[in-house]
Amino acid sequence: MSDKKIRVLIAKPGLDGHDQGAKVVVRALMDAGMEVIYTGLRQSPEAVANTAAQEDVDVIGLSSMAGSHLSFCKRLKVLIDENGIDDKLWLVGGNIPPQDHEEVLKIGVDAIFAQGSKMETFIEYIRENVK
Repeated sequence: MSDKKIRVLIAKPGLDGHDQGAKVVVRALMDAGMEVIYTGLRQSPEAVANTAAQEDVDVIGLSSMAGSHLSFCKRLKVLIDENGIDDKLWLVGGNIPPQDHEEVLKIGVDAIFAQGSKMETFIEYIRENVK
């Protein structure tokens, strides 16, 4: 994997219109040498799964601030499985209440990076866990 840039998809699910944090994450990942595909606001689970498959990304990252993370992740998991892209590292960040962490992880998300997480932490996590 050292010769190939890690490809990361960053998506804003549903009606979430808060994208400043996602843009900061995108910039940090690019500065760390990763190739980033940013979908922009108001993405459906279908759009995220299709983009992940078409772009052959290594990481699917969701930035959620509006509270739709559980329903979005449940639907996205079905689509990830249907599209045969379950080998991708799947991360969720943003406003994910601690009481939802266990359920989000049970759905199939690999890691959660809640508000306040350090950039270095998730960049290193990606580098260590991309398959």
